[in-house]
Amino acid sequence: MAGIPGLLFLLFLLLLCAVGQVSPYSAPWKPTWPAYRLPVVLPQSTLNLAKPDFGAEAKLEVSSSCGPQCHKGTPLPTYEEAKQYLSYETLYANGSRTETQVGIYILSSSGGGAQHRDSGSSGKSRRKRQIYGYDSRFSIFGKDFLLNYPFSTSVKLSTGCTGTLVAEKHVLTAAHCIHDGKTYVKGTQKLRVGFLKPKFKDGGRGANDSTSAVPEKMKFQWIRVKRTHVPKGWIKGNANDIGMDYDYALLELKKPHKRKFMKIGVSPPAKQLPGGRIHFSGYDNDRPGNLVYRFCDVKDETYDLLYQQCDAQPGASGSGVYVRMWKRQQQKWERKIIGIFSGHQWVDMNGSPQDFNVAVRITPLKYAQICYWIKGNYLDCREG
Repeated sequence: MAGIPGLLFLLFLLLLCAVGQVSPYSAPWKPTWPAYRLPVVLPQSTLNLAKPDFGAEAKLEVSSSCGPQCHKGTPLPTYEEAKQYLSYETLYANGSRTETQVGIYILSSSGGGAQHRDSGSSGKSRRKRQIYGYDSRFSIFGKDFLLNYPFSTSVKLSTGCTGTLVAEKHVLTAAHCIHDGKTYVKGTQKLRVGFLKPKFKDGGRGANDSTSAVPEKMKFQWIRVKRTHVPKGWIKGNANDIGMDYDYALLELKKPHKRKFMKIGVSPPAKQLPGGRIHFSGYDNDRPGNLVYRFCDVKDETYDLLYQQCDAQPGASGSGVYVRMWKRQQQKWERKIIGIFSGHQWVDMNGSPQDFNVAVRITPLKYAQICYWIKGNYLDCREG
């Protein structure tokens, strides 16, 4: 294993773009998960930091005026910049905080990278609603749906956002749900994750007698968070011009949730997605207590972001964006999280303002980082 020198790092990123364009189809009717050559992101050193003041107000949505052309015109990051953006802060339940510097490596293959973007276009006053024409969202009712996969992987954060179960004790969400780019939001020190459960009329569990415990409605059962990881790319003091590219965070629960989870995967190019569509479910705040599902076409993409017009409201941010594709090795269909719903952007399209909802793509470097946070062993993170 050897470090990637700065000059080769650019070639490294360009090679990844070429690898990602390889057709993933084993048959015309089976969109197949591509096989990516993944890098390795490993901790190098850890520093203790002062406890944060937890003074930021929770923001359930973020906005940016840097659109696809603004992003596409930005040069690739240097190796040192990429290491800086992928370094991360860890916040523990007792309020202590650390900063970890990382190294990026290749292991008998080439991999990919994260891309730095600058904000270049002027901002527009954003809409209060992120609904495009007819509201195409679906509220999911009934425990037979809510408690079954994939809807059961969606959870609610006590700060008001949505998250997705990606391992036995881990939840993927948006960084802005717990950190505003300068400090942690109020309530993060006692952050909890809510799981929808049936609420029975007489308090029974319905294990043996269905007539004595009829579900009346759903309620949240909460689990405390043990620690959180936020990439330094999101923290404005280190990288204040890269927009939403690093708006993701991982939460580790204090105990296993005992539900089926959805694995993360490297985001394929939009043209390789089944029907060109993405899917996600979240707890939109205009439908309190309801899980809301939606799907829509991807309108545009950059290396780090997917632009779409899925109807969404504040509260849905942090939702895991997923697709279902054929897994050639196991000969089965599999859903994977390929991005995290972040927020809203006004885009200048040939002088005419157009607004999009935006998801952060899981690139090979982001996959290597998040997977290591979950597994703690890079050898378990070789397949994206």
